[in-house]
Amino acid sequence: MKINDIKKHLSEATTIAFELPNGELVPNHFHVTEVGLITKDFIDCGGTVRHEKVANFQLWEADDYDHRLHPEKLVSIIELSQNKLGIGDFDIEVEYQGETIGKYGIEHNGSHFVLTSKKTDCLAKDNCGIPQEKPKFNLADMTASNSSCTPGSGCC
Repeated sequence: MKINDIKKHLSEATTIAFELPNGELVPNHFHVTEVGLITKDFIDCGGTVRHEKVANFQLWEADDYDHRLHPEKLVSIIELSQNKLGIGDFDIEVEYQGETIGKYGIEHNGSHFVLTSKKTDCLAKDNCGIPQEKPKFNLADMTASNSSCTPGSGCC
């Protein structure tokens, strides 16, 4: 989800809720303690220089059970961050405290925001020797004429 998407969803909402990947809701007394811009310059394992920019939201919960963040307030925080930090319509990454700080993607399911799991990946599979996915065979499709394993047949 991008910045303009979340602002659109917030403009149509009366409350804000975030669901964790395990289905639990972030307690509704959460705070958005940061809206920021993260710039990451790196070299992948294949030697390619890469540049990424994402908007970062940090969710935090405290014992302040009387405090509720309203959609219009979060929109104003986002817009202030856009003006002061030059945040464009970037993808959003959300940080939330678990056993350690977790990083999540974000989607909207029609009623509330859903934090999605992120995974690491090799960005240079073709350059660093990661084999392509092995072809899959359905054993039921194997016949006696092609059931013998010969070099180059792909059966092993």
